[in-house]
Amino acid sequence: MFEWRDEYSCEVGEIDHQHRTLLQIGSKLYSILTLKDSEDRYDEIMEVLKELKNYTIYHFDYEEKLMEQYGYEDIKTHKRQHKSFVNKVIQLENQDIEEKQKKITLEMITFIADWIENHILVTDQKYKEFFHTKGV
Repeated sequence: MFEWRDEYSCEVGEIDHQHRTLLQIGSKLYSILTLKDSEDRYDEIMEVLKELKNYTIYHFDYEEKLMEQYGYEDIKTHKRQHKSFVNKVIQLENQDIEEKQKKITLEMITFIADWIENHILVTDQKYKEFFHTKGV
């Protein structure tokens, strides 16, 4: 479900590498969700949620600094979308994950899939040519 496709590429090596990390996080969540057992997965879910949170901090900071460095004109829109993502991660953290493990795992998977479809495949693709012209 969360496999890299060429269409995801922004043609900025480090950003593509970071986007692959997001796909790996989504894949971990999918693996947890599809386990056919009744084991408590709270610790695993929390570990992946922590990884997602750390990813957002690192990736968004990297991407925004690159945009600032090269004067990307649509940076405000991009930052707004990043803030929305961070807010969603915080909202997930504040839920009763212990009691709603499957529901929250599914919510996280759906959220990451939507982010890939609506942000990486749309918004991030808008800077592909911009960074290409800057030699990035």
